[in-house]
Amino acid sequence: MQIKELGHVVLYVTNLDRAVHFYRDILGFTAIAVKPGVAAFSSGRTHHELLLIEIGGAPRTDHEPQPGLYHIGFKIGDSTEELRTVYKELLAQNVSIIGATDHGVTHSLYILDPDGNELELYADVSDDWKTNPAAIMSQPRALRL
Repeated sequence: MQIKELGHVVLYVTNLDRAVHFYRDILGFTAIAVKPGVAAFSSGRTHHELLLIEIGGAPRTDHEPQPGLYHIGFKIGDSTEELRTVYKELLAQNVSIIGATDHGVTHSLYILDPDGNELELYADVSDDWKTNPAAIMSQPRALRL
């Protein structure tokens, strides 16, 4: 067996309306189906890339490293300028921005969704990884936007 690509991510959320607003209206995913308790989204690459299932409860508040999912990465473009524009949009929407990193091949913003899930919004700024796969392991540096 060989995995061909990452197909989709499913997240449990505490409040579906709030999560739909965040992923659709702030991050710009297209909602392709919203029903009581569940919503599916796609960027257009495949039938769905994100599925939200409402379970109630309280959002996560502890962000100490622990086994399990660390974050989900979403590509937003191919330049630092595109990431800078996204940064300004997130600030205007009062999204919790928890970091910005230069990874060499990508420039990334780290944010929290309404349930405390960490998301990486990144721009591919170099294709060095195509000829040097180890380039993805470059020492991370602070990124100023």
